[in-house]
Amino acid sequence: MKKIVIASIAALAIATTSMAAVNGKACSSCHGDDWSKKALGKSKIVANLTHAEIATALKGYKDGSYGGPMKGLMKGQVGKYSDDDLEAFAQTIGK
Repeated sequence: MKKIVIASIAALAIATTSMAAVNGKACSSCHGDDWSKKALGKSKIVANLTHAEIATALKGYKDGSYGGPMKGLMKGQVGKYSDDDLEAFAQTIGK
């Protein structure tokens, strides 16, 4: 019985993690498929940022400590993700 409960919890954790992964395709409409666009003519070019800068920005948008004119829009985009999800996503883009 104990093994079944532990296996069930592990399976749920894996399913939750994969469901929460950041949807990068949602970002491309504003930032471009290769991250080379200034989103709505206002953002930095994400492709020029380091992984650490991207992670800081994404987590900052989420907690409200980062951003300029698009702060409110971005908070809505990243608010549903965990900091770990945002950190992992940041490692897949930038330099």
